[in-house]
Formats: sequence, C-alpha cells, structure tokens
Amino acid sequence: MTLNDIPTPAYVLEEHLLRQNLSLIRYVADEAGVEIIMAFKAFALWKSFPIVREYISGCTASSLSEAEMGNTYMQTLTHTYAPVYKPTEFGALMERSSHITFNTLSQFERFYPEVKSYNGHDISCGLRINPEYGEVETDLYNPASPASRLGVPVSKLPPRLPEGIEGLHFHTLCENDSHTLERTLAVVEERFGKYLDQVKWLNMGGGHLMTSKDYDTGHLIALLRAFRERHPNLRIIMEPGAAFVWQTGVLVTEILDIVENGGISTLMMDASFTCHMPDTLEMPYQPRIRNAKSTPEAAYTHGYRVGGNSCLSGDFIGDWFFKEEEQIGDRLIFEDMIHYTTVKTTMFNGVTHPSIWMHCTDDSWVCFREYTPKDYLDRMC
Repeated sequence: MTLNDIPTPAYVLEEHLLRQNLSLIRYVADEAGVEIIMAFKAFALWKSFPIVREYISGCTASSLSEAEMGNTYMQTLTHTYAPVYKPTEFGALMERSSHITFNTLSQFERFYPEVKSYNGHDISCGLRINPEYGEVETDLYNPASPASRLGVPVSKLPPRLPEGIEGLHFHTLCENDSHTLERTLAVVEERFGKYLDQVKWLNMGGGHLMTSKDYDTGHLIALLRAFRERHPNLRIIMEPGAAFVWQTGVLVTEILDIVENGGISTLMMDASFTCHMPDTLEMPYQPRIRNAKSTPEAAYTHGYRVGGNSCLSGDFIGDWFFKEEEQIGDRLIFEDMIHYTTVKTTMFNGVTHPSIWMHCTDDSWVCFREYTPKDYLDRMC
C-alpha cells in the first residue's frame, strides 16, 4: 500500500517521523534536566499513545475529556489547566489530575478548599501568569496582551502568593524558537522574580517548536540549564503540542472537479480547508502541497486555486503551481497536517470526515478510524 492507495480524504501519520520527534524531545528533557509533557490541544490520537509512552510519561489537559484521555491512554494523572472550571466537573478533574493550574486568583480561591479537603492523591496547585510580553504576530494566538483574559499580570498579585499555590505557569509562545523563549524568560524573571522563590515548579507552557529543522536545541538546553542554576528550587516543566508531531504526516485528497471562472481554474477536492485544515484560514498560512510550488518557477507553470468541498465561499487559500496540468482523479497531498488538525476539525455541511491512518515502521498500514454519515448524525439531535 502507498499514499496513492489510501481512500481519500485521509490523514496519514508516519510512525518513523513521530519516533524521530519523540527521540529528540526526550534528549532535550534529559540533557536540560527538565520535564517535557505532551499537550493534547495539538494532538490527541490516543491510538498512537503506546508509542508516545515509550519516550515520555506526562501530559497536559485543558478539559475533563482530555484529563480522562490522559488517565486512560497515557496511563497517568494529568497536568490540568483551563481558563475556567465548571463546579460540577471539578471533583472529577481532581480525581484525574496531579497538577491543577488556575487562570485567576478568584478561581483559585473558589476551588482550593475542595483541593485542600480532597482525600485522594496529592494535587499541586498553580497559577497562570501573564508576563504581558509576547512575540506572536497573529492576535488570535497571542495570549500575552495586557487585556488578555489568560493569566494574571504582576500588577494583580499580592506581595506573597496565597497559601496553596505551589507553581506558576506561563504560555506566551506559538511555534517559536529558543531565542524567543530566552527573551520571554528575561521578562518573567524581571517581573515575577520574587514569586519564583515562593514556588516549587514553573511550567513554561507550549509553543516550543524544538523539532523544527532550524531550531537550535543546543541553545535551548544551555538556556534551561542556566535558568535551573539561577533557580535551583524550581522543577521546570514544558508542554509543547505541535512539536511532538511537527512534519510527521499528511492529508491526502483527490480532485473531484475543475471549475474555471473569471480566468481562475479551481481544483475541487474531497476535503475542506475550513473543516479539515482550519488553522490555514485562522492563522492564516498557505500549506505546502507535495510536488507543487506556491509561486511560479521554472517547470512549475500550471497555476490553480484549490477549493474545499464545503459551501463556504471562502473555503480556499492561495494558488499553487504544478509541472503538469492537473486532472480529475489526481491526488493532492498536503504536507504537515497532523498537528492542530484532527483536534480542530468540524463536520460543517456534514462533509465526510477524513479517515485516520498510521504508516508503521515495518511498512504496514493501520487504519485508526473511518467515518460514516452516522458520526455526523450522532453529533446532532
């Protein structure tokens, strides 16, 4: 079987590429002396978790559903953070969490009595802070603005943290490098330095794209070692999401029609940007298509727009150029479509959801899931 044999549309995760990323992440954690855990917000294909557990043991959850998944399929208690907690779910979250981070002091004050009186395993409470410094250019993904609802700015903290807060958490990165982290840590130390001496752990959140080919992992390791030397009281935690599955798989689609209007030829595929690749419209960015270019080059002269199969008029982004004229029945392979895809997809219009496959290291193929109209009907009522 090859990508040309997979029924479309389909996400395909490459096991050997996943293992490469996991090996690098474990190496960074070991060399830097920090704990790196996986954030489900970017990747939650639990059928692959037996592989993930070979390299790391921790995970972070943002909801009761994710916490349940962490307990069941990562076989561990989760580090849990949510902007707000629902009182009717909080007891179940405690049962599933080793750490619970609160977004505000008021949320901490509301729920800490429950944590304090909890008779089960130990739970360490943390507080999310907002350094009010960020280098994320897209506002949709930037939690560090002064008016952000995420995290407590230093101006809202008392001189001493309330009893029961054992850790601090910040998350201001989005697919950033170690030099951005270095500048961010300088701000955190300047503004929150006195609080770092009052806690046991610091969670540096996600957005550390350490598996990108241009990422300077040596600089990251040195940066983290130096930070630990300055703050020997702190256990350092990082929770990247996309880095775990960066460049580990594709979305395979088929051209079903070609529409020519207004001087533009649009390849109509059996997948959707808005339903199956939502970040391409939200960020926005133009994904790479295998054997195509985003600008005309020598030999790449046949230009097309690519359109999704939903009724949203804006279900397209950019143009691509191919060596040959595309035909109905040809395949389009979108690169790097494993992170922030399956966790964010929708069934708008009831369009068929892509199946999910893994290409294993022994060259076998495993179908994790196929979808039918019943999956759409089960979501409705």
